[in-house]
Amino acid sequence: GRGAGFSADSKYIFCVSGDFVKVHSTATEECVHILQGHRNLVTGIQLNPKNHLQLYSCSFDGTIKLWDYIDGILIKTFTVGHKLHALFTLAFAEDSVFVIINKEKPDVFQLVSVKLPKSSSQEIEAKELSFVLDYINQSPKCIAFGNEGEYVAAVRDFYLSVYFFKKKTTSRFTLSSSKNKKHAKNNFTCVACHPKEDCIATGHKDGKIRLWRNFDDDKKYTYTCLHWHHDMVMDLAFSVTGTSLLSGGRESVLVEWRDATEKNKEFLPRLGATIEHISVSPAGDLFCTSHSDNKIIIIHRNLEASAVIQGLVKDSNIFTGLMIDPRTKALVLNGKPGHLQFYSLQHDKQLYNLDIIQQEYINDYGLIQIELTKAAFGCYGNWLATVEQRQEKETELELQMKLWMYNKKTQGFVLNTKINMPHEDHITALCFCNAEKFENPTLVTASKDGHFKVWILTDDSDIYKKAVGWTCDFVGSYHKYQATNCCFSEDGSLLAVSFEEIVTIWDSETWELKCTFCQRAGNIRHLCFGRLTCSKYLLGATENGILCCWNLLSCALEWSAKLTIRVMEPDPCSENIAAVSQSSAGSD
Repeated sequence: GRGAGFSADSKYIFCVSGDFVKVHSTATEECVHILQGHRNLVTGIQLNPKNHLQLYSCSFDGTIKLWDYIDGILIKTFTVGHKLHALFTLAFAEDSVFVIINKEKPDVFQLVSVKLPKSSSQEIEAKELSFVLDYINQSPKCIAFGNEGEYVAAVRDFYLSVYFFKKKTTSRFTLSSSKNKKHAKNNFTCVACHPKEDCIATGHKDGKIRLWRNFDDDKKYTYTCLHWHHDMVMDLAFSVTGTSLLSGGRESVLVEWRDATEKNKEFLPRLGATIEHISVSPAGDLFCTSHSDNKIIIIHRNLEASAVIQGLVKDSNIFTGLMIDPRTKALVLNGKPGHLQFYSLQHDKQLYNLDIIQQEYINDYGLIQIELTKAAFGCYGNWLATVEQRQEKETELELQMKLWMYNKKTQGFVLNTKINMPHEDHITALCFCNAEKFENPTLVTASKDGHFKVWILTDDSDIYKKAVGWTCDFVGSYHKYQATNCCFSEDGSLLAVSFEEIVTIWDSETWELKCTFCQRAGNIRHLCFGRLTCSKYLLGATENGILCCWNLLSCALEWSAKLTIRVMEPDPCSENIAAVSQSSAGSD
């Protein structure tokens, strides 16, 4: 969640990614270098003011590192010894940088300057710290250096503090807190300083932006308000010349205030997710916004988006679990709302987004959204099944299943069949039969309504029209138990369906019930057939922490073990099955 930075010539953009700093080309979006060496999260990056081909980075590991980003080489490591939360550089500060450190108490943060000693060695101790400001916010968005380093502004809660370096004095300005006024959300959220004039811009929780002037005098200070955002201002940045102020927030709109006035506003809307950071290139020709869905958008001075660097999207709920697309070997899971993301782990980039729900997403906490809850690939990636649901009340469940066919021409999935209310209650599992001998693609769904359904691809084409779609071929149940999992054997001859505590085995040609297993060890959470020479075994994991292995030839329990299994996946290339278990102390 850190802002990105640009190289002096705007050719490169630096993105913090965990312990790494990635260097991307602003023209092609490609990652050209990964700067690795920190042993904990990187919390700040800044160009070296004395050499624009070098980059400083700081980290929770207590070090500041200096890199040659053109060749991707580490030049020096300075050990400060404190956990570093943010980094600032000034062209005028001789051999010093500024960092935010954590003092004794966990929530008390200080801004200090660190002297970086001159030395030819690669590992240097930098223990000489000078205190600048106390009781500051740990976010780098809440600190800004103004007018060529004459002062530094810091915001926290309802306070703006300005420290003047030459005078060594601090001015403090307070806004009335919400206790005094009805619902006033005056809290400061971010700060930026004009590069040439004595003007400080602050963002607030209520969406207002305040421009402070004459703040060198506690009595004569003034501020004016700019208001467009209807939710909190997430970040502010001045253009290099100071003629524009940029602001962004939860509306996913970049606002440019020309001459910092209310009437001269320009907008770049529909950026797709909350703007968390705004950065400006030193050359002034590019801006970039960092977003809550793990993407960075590079924007030209005329407010046209020119490139997008999209990372793995972390949705609040990954209902689909993790899948691998058999065709591209991409990781597939819930992405932005209503979408499946296809992400190449080999190249660390998003291949594409598939819009499943196909509705405009409205970001409103009160709305009950349609959720994409299940997905499965079948037939070597030729088919994809998805389930979406929306539930306002206990009794009102809306369910829809969609079947998507891979189209070689467009290199993507095309909707083939939509099935409204495929079951009367939540669908608990989906599985395709991937055996080669099955000419007809087959899908099974299991539901809390007590049924499992077999769906097959049927060809109802005639001379007038081509009609190939999915229809229900068989409905199975076992007493009145809820169906909780389903799984085909490797050769497709058997289907296992769990009904709460009981596992049922069905013949896939006749849909006859062959046998049942019951251990009375709790509801079955996972089912998995053995493969190759182990195809006579079926594994089942229960929610009471028992892993059972049944022999399908003797219809008896082969062995059981006490393990709480969270994930169970067969290796497609061997007889191994990966199981992740959770112990009470943690995971194994």
